[in-house]
Amino acid sequence: MNIAKLESIPGYLRGPELTEKHVAFYQENGYLVILDALDTREIEELKREAAQICRGKRGEIRLLQQDSTEVQDYPELDDDAVIQKYLCIHQPHTGSDLIESYLSHPALQQTLARLIGSNVKCMQSMLFVKSAGKPGQAWHQDEFFIPTRDRSLTGGWIAIDDATVENGCLWIIPGSHRSGILWPMYPHNNDKYDCAHMAYDFPYDESEDAIPVEVPAGGIVLFNGYLLHKSLPNRLEKGFRRVLVNHYMSAESLLPWNYEEGKSMARQDDRNIVMIAGDDPYAYKGVKQERHMHVRPSGQGGCGDGRLDLESYRKTIAT
Repeated sequence: MNIAKLESIPGYLRGPELTEKHVAFYQENGYLVILDALDTREIEELKREAAQICRGKRGEIRLLQQDSTEVQDYPELDDDAVIQKYLCIHQPHTGSDLIESYLSHPALQQTLARLIGSNVKCMQSMLFVKSAGKPGQAWHQDEFFIPTRDRSLTGGWIAIDDATVENGCLWIIPGSHRSGILWPMYPHNNDKYDCAHMAYDFPYDESEDAIPVEVPAGGIVLFNGYLLHKSLPNRLEKGFRRVLVNHYMSAESLLPWNYEEGKSMARQDDRNIVMIAGDDPYAYKGVKQERHMHVRPSGQGGCGDGRLDLESYRKTIAT
């Protein structure tokens, strides 16, 4: 992948030192791409760790597959054959010290401090493997799943392989975060995407407004939690599109991710967090490390009723 050519594209830059111009671009468009954020050694280290996680060497992984109760080591298979069995492992940092260390990679710390503020916390990591033939994820906004009170949610998308149009890179709609509206979702049946629901009724034309975000291994895509984005399947005959995706927000904001009985909604604050930079103003509450790694179901073709298209779904929710 030609890094010099990518560097000429608006929103792409070398290194994590952001200027006011870069910050303004992010605020206007909802994303930035940091090239060469990780070196070759770090990329190879993450590839090896991904294989160890998928082999079950970093602790229990709860599966959402009906026909299996635990991850198998598959000693007769090489690493590539093992990891291609999975689409994504959620919360790998809870089992892997190495993955946890990458939550606060210096390139992320430096850029997040400019985009979010001096006090930053992380609540989620996802290790996408997406081998050849695996589906993408339909249009969505991360804030739909991870609510914040101050709209500070930011994704940090670390490319472990070159991410291209052919193997299922991100597609985004620049500027779609600015309205601050969370668009409705429905259970689609599109075989290009996994089980996660699809956003609809947003006022953008996918064919005209969406752009691919290709990024070489070692690059980081930063994007706003309200930004509409998706990915397509890995259409190569072999190979992976591995990526570590972490989600961050301002430490000053409460995180009403899960409901705690007996508390008003205004006081809900999930404390399953990792501090990345600065101070935690709610440190007196303590930190809970209760989440466990689990497998994201592939659900190729979605998880909706095969007879229910979008128009039928509209009629269903209207009655």
